[in-house]
Amino acid sequence: MPPALKWLNGAVLIGVVASGLAPYDRITWLLEISPLFVVMPLLWYSHSRFPLTPMLYAGIGLQMLGLLVGAAYTFPRVPLGEWLVAWFDLSRNPYDRIGHFVQGFVPAMAAREILVRGRHVRGARMLPFLSVCVVMTFSATYELVEWIAAVTLGEDAEDFLGMQGDPWDAQADMLCAFAGAIVMLVWLPRRHDAQIRMLLRAQEPGRGGR
Repeated sequence: MPPALKWLNGAVLIGVVASGLAPYDRITWLLEISPLFVVMPLLWYSHSRFPLTPMLYAGIGLQMLGLLVGAAYTFPRVPLGEWLVAWFDLSRNPYDRIGHFVQGFVPAMAAREILVRGRHVRGARMLPFLSVCVVMTFSATYELVEWIAAVTLGEDAEDFLGMQGDPWDAQADMLCAFAGAIVMLVWLPRRHDAQIRMLLRAQEPGRGGR
């Protein structure tokens, strides 16, 4: 197992235990941590055949820990967001928006890595375009899941949705995801490509790879 994945496992395990000790609302906590039950098994299952770059593992870890903080407090009540409200005189807790920004940043990195390593794209222009398309599909799907939760649970889903009275919350969340994807694709491609090259070299026959 890659060292970065071991660190990720440890951090997420500690985060789950800490956030689950006394969450604000147990149902909301369970709904918020549900993506972990999909993401973590995928990482465990694929690490021997398709290990990820340390940068991507770190990004996934950051996103998971941010999700666990939101699960413990509920996103509208996270103290960091309340501090930002006080510091910048905001009208609402912005922690949810930060989470959706990261929800665009990290999946953009994941999509880019899969597309590059699988040689699914030819041409430098199509790579960022398709990465953004994947992010927006993921973001829209997440908003649909929230809508289904709202229809199913009614008022019990209010903390999970984190709308804070904003009728355009879903659209704003998707805009934040779009912004996160753009920032990643502008800021980190060279560093990301360097880590991908190192990973591929390590997997070559005679270098310890399979």
